Amino acid sequence: MIQATEQEGRHADELTGCAVAIDGPAASGKSTVARAVADRMGYTYIDTGAMYRAVAWRASRAGLNPTEDAEAIGELASRLRFEFRDVGDDRQHLFVDGEDTEPAIRSSQVGNLSSPISAIPAVRRSLVAAQREMASRAPVVMEGRDIGTVVFPGAFLKVFLTASAEERARRRFEELVARGEDVLFEEVLADQRERDRRDMNRTISPLRKADDAVEIDTDPLSVEDVVERVIELLEDRLEERDEAGA
Repeated sequence: MIQATEQEGRHADELTGCAVAIDGPAASGKSTVARAVADRMGYTYIDTGAMYRAVAWRASRAGLNPTEDAEAIGELASRLRFEFRDVGDDRQHLFVDGEDTEPAIRSSQVGNLSSPISAIPAVRRSLVAAQREMASRAPVVMEGRDIGTVVFPGAFLKVFLTASAEERARRRFEELVARGEDVLFEEVLADQRERDRRDMNRTISPLRKADDAVEIDTDPLSVEDVVERVIELLEDRLEERDEAGA
């Protein structure tokens, strides 16, 4: 099993065609931007957050608690088989053991549970190994919280998206309301801040910007602006590589 440590992760680039690593806190726009960049460039999009949500969903369904059942959840994660499939209308779903996880994994309950579950070392080991295996097949745009620091520190391009807690909570609130969930903005903001605290202070793979990542503040920008900026960065890197190899 490949360990989810930064030291061992330094050699991950030997396994993969990983092109773009997009990190950032929850609701910073990672999924939307990564999906759009992958589509424009013809790369494979990997939503690592969905994978942790799927483990949380399956753990909840099995009656497992991250505080009391960490070992059992780690064993559960090691047995799961993940596959991203196009389901039409430019949509991609995560299938686990052949079962479509959408929309179950997108609920606020599963989202809140996924943060403590993602801090379980055995869960991270299993999912990092799965993510590296996926990226070994073809160039990808992979997003999460530790892609540029742990999963693929040798990624061709690293991007770190940021936004204020209030802006990210607003985005998440609108998303939940659109799905028919009865939530209050103040509750979403409180959950957002608590999740940020957990993600940044966990012992295993905490959320942080890689030293060589390009930071983009998405607060004042549209999705299209951010996508164009990432593609511009990628194309510049590709041109530099081609010139160096000429």
